[in-house]
This record gives sequence, structure tokens and C-alpha cells, in this order.
Amino acid sequence: MNTSNKIPLTVVVPVKNEEKNLPKCLELLEDFDEVIIIDSNSTDRTPQIVAEFGYQLVNFNWNGQFPKKRNWLLRNVPLRNEWVLFLDADEFVTDDFKNEVRERIQDVSYNGYWLAYNNHFMGKSMKHGIKFKKLPLFRVGTGEYEFIDEKAWSHLDMEVHEHPIIDGQVGEIKSPVTHLDFKNLAHYIGKHNDYSSWEANRYLKLKQDKAAWAKLNWKQKIKYSLLDTWGFGFLYFLTNYFLYAGFLDGKIGYIFSVYKMQYFFNIKAKIYELTQNKL
Repeated sequence: MNTSNKIPLTVVVPVKNEEKNLPKCLELLEDFDEVIIIDSNSTDRTPQIVAEFGYQLVNFNWNGQFPKKRNWLLRNVPLRNEWVLFLDADEFVTDDFKNEVRERIQDVSYNGYWLAYNNHFMGKSMKHGIKFKKLPLFRVGTGEYEFIDEKAWSHLDMEVHEHPIIDGQVGEIKSPVTHLDFKNLAHYIGKHNDYSSWEANRYLKLKQDKAAWAKLNWKQKIKYSLLDTWGFGFLYFLTNYFLYAGFLDGKIGYIFSVYKMQYFFNIKAKIYELTQNKL
């Protein structure tokens, strides 16, 4: 049991070759009772950086099967706190966020919390556009990331678009986490190329599995209903850039909106390619 003034929560940071982002992420975590970094055989200075901060480093070798990195840690690494927060290396907590988390995890009526993110793109803060949210903060033992059967088509060893399935009530933390990737635009494009391949394959799997479709939340059902349409990317651009005032972020808002449009177009094109290959 945590008897210090630290926040009684375990922060888990999944990484692979994150020497650019990791120092800033880790230097903001000293107020938490436990910090664990789970690595996938990094070849840069990631392990040395973890050692410099004195945090626990766990290595993960994926065998291509379920579970992936986050679920594997939940099942195999003892955590000394009741709550766990999964934080990416390019996500940075603020004092307001830490203060709110300290208070909210004392509420016994909630088993998880959605987090809001202050997104940056190409080094610039984006104050407008569709806001990004996810559910990486929950009470240990109340759930894990959803199971997706992706044998033979995915090389991503960490849950990326999988959502945690939590038993019990889920709330929302208002104070945002800063999302700021110090890597370049080429890295962003390459990463989202991998993500679009994953999404295309998952869409086709969902079409064949009614039980898996039934488990999706309403936002996921809308998303996957639209992914197989050629106009979804353009619809996202119009929504993000005009309806959510992404144009107020200037050139960065425009570039981001175009890249997101391209991302959804790539998913649709890959769905089409995979479908044609099966004919």
C-alpha cells in the first residue's frame, strides 16, 4: 500500500525506440507511486533513459498471438496499485491532470475514466478540430483491452485502436493530457500507413464476425459503417476543418485535416484491394 504523498496509481509506458519522446514523458511522472516502461527490444537509447530515471523496465517479445503488449503486462506483471494509467511516450501529463486524477480515483463508483488530449501536429498546438479521447485509465481487474483475432495480418505488437472493455461505470477526466510527438512528419505518415492496413483488415474481419460487431460501442459502429465508403475521408475533412473550425489553426489545421482525409481514403483503398484479391 502506498503510504507516501504520491498518487496511488501505476503508470505504464509502452515503448519501442522512443529516445526522442521518452525523457520529457518520464520527467513528469515523479508524482506517481509506480512507473513501469514496457519495451519491445528497442535498439536506440530507450533502455538507458529508463535506467537514468530509475524506473522499472520490462521487455516484451510478441509471438504474434493474443495478448499484445498492454494486455500481456496486465496479465503477467504485478502492479502495486489499484489503478493503472497507460501513457504513450509522446503523451505528457500536466499538474492539473495529476491533481484531478488524484481526486477522481478515490471515487469508488467509477472503474475507469476517459481522457481528453491537447493534440499537437508538426510541433504546433491544435486548439480546434475534432478532439481526441481514449480510455487508458482504469481500475486493475475490472477489464482489459478488447480481443481481436488478427493472426497472419498484423505486425503491430501493441494495442493501437483496441479499446478497453471495462466492467462498471466509466467517467471522464476534464484536464487534458498533452499529445506532442517530437518525431518528424515522415514518421507520422509511416505510422498511419501501418494503422490504415490494420483498420482495413479489421473491417473485413468484423464483416465476418457478427458477435464481434455486437461488442463494439456506438462510436465504433458508426466509424466501421463509414469506413467502406469512398467519401468518408472527405466527410471527415469537412467536419474537422469547417464544422469544428480546424481552419482557425491555420496551415497546420489544413495540413492535418488533409492527412486525416488521406488516412481514411487509404483504409478504403486497402479494403478494396483486399476484397479484389479474394475474388
